[in-house]
Amino acid sequence: MLDYQAPNDLLKDKVILVTGAGDGIGRSAALSYAAHGATVILLGRTTKKLEHVYDEIEERGYPQAAIVPLNLDSAAEHDYIEIANTIESEFGRIDGILHNASILGDRTGLANYEPSTFEQVMRVNVSSQFLLTQSLMPLLLEAPEGSIVFTTSSVGRKARAYWGAYAISKFATEAMMQLLADELENTSNIRVNAINPGATRTNMRARAYPAENPASVAAPDDLMPLYLYLMGNDSTEVNGQSIDAQPKRQASK
Repeated sequence: MLDYQAPNDLLKDKVILVTGAGDGIGRSAALSYAAHGATVILLGRTTKKLEHVYDEIEERGYPQAAIVPLNLDSAAEHDYIEIANTIESEFGRIDGILHNASILGDRTGLANYEPSTFEQVMRVNVSSQFLLTQSLMPLLLEAPEGSIVFTTSSVGRKARAYWGAYAISKFATEAMMQLLADELENTSNIRVNAINPGATRTNMRARAYPAENPASVAAPDDLMPLYLYLMGNDSTEVNGQSIDAQPKRQASK
């Protein structure tokens, strides 16, 4: 699946929501999904970034995207319900969700961790995923084949010192994925999986490793075969899996 060759029409007529769609992996995924026929709903905090991605999609002649500006740190339950109502009104269903947005928080020991930062990381990285998934579940059930893809991390499987709330949030993401996959496996048409992107050239990676040469790690576009595979119908039988996008790099650590 890491070398997956997606057919050009893999996502034709599908409606897919991508969080954190303004840059990094979210931007690459949004463009890749649109290139393969999807109508992409771009969700993110910064409207200007979302508009740039929207314009790129438009200029390339892909299906027209939609923009949903939302600050996941301050969003409340009613905001997610309103998003679901708007999507239902405009599209009638949703076929996929890529939970890509997250924040790093502080790289420091838990004994010195700022409580307000801890709570912020958990709101953005965990609570928002729960609220968004819950609000969109009725629409996902309307899709012939639904896919939810979470974004995990190696520190969400084995904690490492000084990764703080980020590591804890990714453990919670793994648990949320497993719970949903188990709950939905025999009762719905929805599959649920997670991707660990590994070392990728993003702004978050630069903040976590400021001395690292960006050219030494993968570009977001390099990971897209896996993102396409899990969102398309070729992965219908894959459920409850947490998959490394760069297994060779993970194995060498």
